[in-house]
Amino acid sequence: MSSWKSLQELLKSRAEIDNSGQLFIYTSGNTVTPKVVSYKELYNQAKAFSAVVRSLANFEKDSPVLLHLDNHWDTILWFWAVLLADGLPVLSSPFSNVDEHRRQHIQGLASLLESPICLIQSKSSPLFGNDHGMHLFDIGELALSVETRNSHDGDDPKPKPGDLAALMLTSGSTGNAKAVRLTHKQILASVAGKSAHRKLPLDRPMLNWIGMDHVAGLIEIHMHALFLGVDQVHVNAVDVVSSPRIFLDLLSHHRVSRSFAPNFFLAKLVSTVQTPTTNGNTMTDGTTHGLSSSSTEQDWDLSNLLWLVSGGEANDVKTVDAVATLLQQYGAPRNVVSAGFGMTETCAGCIYHLDNPNYDMANGNAVCSLGTPVPGAEMRVAVSINKSPDEVIVLAQSDEQGELQVRGPMVFEGYYRNDKATREAFTSDGWFRTGDQAVIDPHGNLNLIGRTTDVININGVKFVTADIQMALEQALAGRVSRLVVFPSRAAHTEQITVAYVPLSSSDQGDKSEEDIRAQIDQVAVEVCMFSSASRPLVFALRAESVPLLPTSALGKISRAKMRILFEGGAFEQDVRLHAEAVSAVKTRSEERRPASEQEELLINDFAETLGSSPDDFDIDTSVFDLGFTSMHLIRLKHRIDTRLGVAVPIITVIKNPTARSLAAALFPDKTSSSSGRQNGHAQHGGDDGNSSYDPVVTFRTKGAKTPLWLVHPGVGEVLVFVGLAHHMSDDDRPLYALRARGFEPGQTVFASIEEAVDTYVAVIRARQPTGPYALAGYSYGTMLAFEVAKRLELADGVGVVKFLGSFNLPPHIKHRMRQLNWNMCLLNLAYFLDLTTEDYAESLDRQSDYCNKTREEAMEHILQVADVDRLRELGHGPESLARWADVAYGLQSMAVDYDPEGVVDSMDVFHAIPLKAVSRSREEWLRDHVGKWSQFTRTTPRFHEVDGAHYTMIGPDHVVSFSKKLKAALVDRGI
Repeated sequence: MSSWKSLQELLKSRAEIDNSGQLFIYTSGNTVTPKVVSYKELYNQAKAFSAVVRSLANFEKDSPVLLHLDNHWDTILWFWAVLLADGLPVLSSPFSNVDEHRRQHIQGLASLLESPICLIQSKSSPLFGNDHGMHLFDIGELALSVETRNSHDGDDPKPKPGDLAALMLTSGSTGNAKAVRLTHKQILASVAGKSAHRKLPLDRPMLNWIGMDHVAGLIEIHMHALFLGVDQVHVNAVDVVSSPRIFLDLLSHHRVSRSFAPNFFLAKLVSTVQTPTTNGNTMTDGTTHGLSSSSTEQDWDLSNLLWLVSGGEANDVKTVDAVATLLQQYGAPRNVVSAGFGMTETCAGCIYHLDNPNYDMANGNAVCSLGTPVPGAEMRVAVSINKSPDEVIVLAQSDEQGELQVRGPMVFEGYYRNDKATREAFTSDGWFRTGDQAVIDPHGNLNLIGRTTDVININGVKFVTADIQMALEQALAGRVSRLVVFPSRAAHTEQITVAYVPLSSSDQGDKSEEDIRAQIDQVAVEVCMFSSASRPLVFALRAESVPLLPTSALGKISRAKMRILFEGGAFEQDVRLHAEAVSAVKTRSEERRPASEQEELLINDFAETLGSSPDDFDIDTSVFDLGFTSMHLIRLKHRIDTRLGVAVPIITVIKNPTARSLAAALFPDKTSSSSGRQNGHAQHGGDDGNSSYDPVVTFRTKGAKTPLWLVHPGVGEVLVFVGLAHHMSDDDRPLYALRARGFEPGQTVFASIEEAVDTYVAVIRARQPTGPYALAGYSYGTMLAFEVAKRLELADGVGVVKFLGSFNLPPHIKHRMRQLNWNMCLLNLAYFLDLTTEDYAESLDRQSDYCNKTREEAMEHILQVADVDRLRELGHGPESLARWADVAYGLQSMAVDYDPEGVVDSMDVFHAIPLKAVSRSREEWLRDHVGKWSQFTRTTPRFHEVDGAHYTMIGPDHVVSFSKKLKAALVDRGI
């Protein structure tokens, strides 16, 4: 902890040291010639101005003084002037461009701060209107009244460490911003913690382009640099965001050691720098770099840059990896980008990761881990029970989701004049509730899930907007300037709404604006429907609408404020024009429109299954690209069956996921004018009979990494892998699944394990002749994957199977297989299809009378208790359920005498909550069952605890966390 007791002492001590530090301040539009002010000059000027502040009518000691100033120098100077006058500076955020929102915000501040003094620039006066309730003073006029001879009259204030130093405003979505009380002690503890967390040289400056109304500008850079006595560089955000190369120019020119940049800016930096300039330092948008005489992208020297903190929004690992690679080329260390967590209430960052992106890539993260707290800070993830009046705090386990809570000397103690908000902000044992959902991984690093209030609720299903936004930013990288995802009201539910700022016309290349809009619209639809199966509303912002964007000092767009603007009609013309442009492109795209009635009917089937519009599809749109789940595929099959009057094999739909390919498979001999309803017949693409049986289902063929082969569970189908395949789409890896035999008429089930293994090895060899191989089996499929792995190692040598995954199956299974007669296979199938509940399935599992029924009686029993609507929706009847149960029972029967033999080189065991029928607890399941795989591997297996239970571990609720652990395990195995 520092020896300074107050911020005033800190500034004065720096001013008393010769050559202790300087401020380089670039004005808007000028990135060549900065204003240079030493810490001594800052102190002297602020001291002189403090006398003017004290002389103002209505000024009182410790009373709030609102600073509504729009540039770094004025804000810094008058902030210190108010402090040295013994006042309480309050840093005002930019006002909304919407008149009514601005009026509500100003009136809310006037009420909260009790009609405060407000220091403004003359140009800002019209923004306040006539009923602002504040005492406005123009700093230009105040500066003229400064008497230099009195600049050092009187002693500096001597506040106590616990006294208030400043009020920082939180962003209020409805005009009711809260004011965070920050004391001298908290701010000094914050910068001391940052200084200890990552040591920085004492002869290199820090650079800031964030507004001083944000803690990232005021504390993260200004106070931190002052604390260390190093130089600080301030540049206008507009200049940097519009031309990101200027950022690198300044970092290089000033030999900066530390700066700050949120994820959106990092993404723009990469896409901009990777785009060649047209003439020296001239940008493609026509602007020119500052510092053109001293810095070009050929000679950037970033060897001094040690800490580029990124916060305010989630950091995409791919983006951070690209930035790290870029900056490394110019001398920065690989771990220069540091994702962090902080809030106004924590005096900016209090948690940072010091090894992004390497840590994240090694662990298969899609979003950067946020690391560990700075010295003095603490974090925990907790679940609160009975929040009032007798709260019980239950700490989450490693990788278990809960609310992130923090405490420490840098954490605020409450909101200004808002006791209710203060009480709600803290737990009963004094920890600050951040409002973020998070997990702490086994290495003690923080990972955020999303803010508890930042969700879109569609038909009762909740989706985190930040997750959707990140997916869109990845998919649309380089195609938009900015975008924001927010909820809006549509009829009786919410809808995902996506607004974006188009690139300048010179950056769009040869494509027309209409083509660009249509392309973005399609990508947005595909990404959002992965998340919600609900068509989003997408629109581009016109140039005249961009100023309405409610951006923070970090450049982050407020989703809550966007919703208010949108529902208030602010963007009606933008939506209309965008829809017209997209419609015009669709009209021109005749080559991808249905060429036959069969294709058109199938497109309608796709749309009705997903509950969207046929306009969302064309003949080459894959249902997998639109986020179809296993249940969607079953519903689609039922819809097609009903329309055609035949039973289309589900495998035909899986292997032909577009309207074009499915029409060709179903009607190979039909002409484009033929009707899909004629004769009631459909071709099935040669899927009947054992001779044409192909177990391979291809989810993805492209990718540079080793293919992953997934083996079906005991029900024989691969539909269960559909969600996992989608969430593995960013892994750059071919993905295949193996489906059991016997589903289609004329096919027989496998007679033995050996026959199944022979078949699977043969098709794997046909698609992937040489290793290394990666295999995984879900439940029963683990046993088959184990046998396949042994066969491959026998032929190609030990170690050719680099990855073998077990999804919750122990090696010894014959006792369980003997319990599963045909009736129990039918019951498990009914639960798999959500025809019954888990509790009901488990109750029947324990009842011998159901097990002892005849097959006909068991079927009748299941049909009586099944959810009738769901049964009708899935299109299943006694015949189709019986055939599926035959496949499952055939697989179980093959293993009733199975004893595992031999060994494989390695195995990764993913274990979930076990079935109650096979184990009493998770601990017992690991110790006495799945842990036994160690007897069948040459090296110790790696065990991965995953969320969910046996039947739900890769279901919708847990597939995201499961896929993350699976990708990390594959990386750990070097494939």
